[in-house]
Amino acid sequence: MDERIKVKIPGIVPVFFKNTYMKYIFGTKKEMTQMFEESGVVQPVTLVCAEPVEVSLIRTKEKDGYDAVQVRKGNVSREFRLRTSDSSFAAGLSLSIGQFKEGDKVIVAGISKGKGFQGGMKRHGFHGAPKTHGTKHAHRQPGSISGIGRGGSGGVHKGKRMAGRMGSDKVTMRGVRVVRVYEDKNIIALKGGLPGNRGSLVEIRG
Repeated sequence: MDERIKVKIPGIVPVFFKNTYMKYIFGTKKEMTQMFEESGVVQPVTLVCAEPVEVSLIRTKEKDGYDAVQVRKGNVSREFRLRTSDSSFAAGLSLSIGQFKEGDKVIVAGISKGKGFQGGMKRHGFHGAPKTHGTKHAHRQPGSISGIGRGGSGGVHKGKRMAGRMGSDKVTMRGVRVVRVYEDKNIIALKGGLPGNRGSLVEIRG
């Protein structure tokens, strides 16, 4: 039995999708602040400026090997995968934050802050060496990295946790709650912190 549903949102073309209504938009991270709910509880939120985007390309499984929708704003474009083909999306269709409403749970993806080259203690949370009892100039060293003990190969294995580049990774957060939607200002307030610096690009999916 086909359990498809139809959702109508003012100004948005209704989209048919099996058991869910897929919403897509991207914007820039503005700042963090606090907002009061009706119950009086203060919620930390991140403000994202998400201006309307335009559907620029439709990918289908028959032609491209997978189903996806590409949206564009100026010179920036992002592609969102679909679980199944959807004929409701068409090139030139405008999508705005009016798709979302307060209380929605969304998926947010962005690039985390880059922290440069870091040691093992900051990068992996290593405990560190003893502070006294003969330790000298080695408090933050990682210790032995090769398995030369019983059964060891005498080499450094691939994936060994060591010092190296930290941050600037793609981070995806699920279940982020929409606190406020200011459609006239193209601002959406999401609960908690989001990955990335101010002004960095974040993708929002519903």
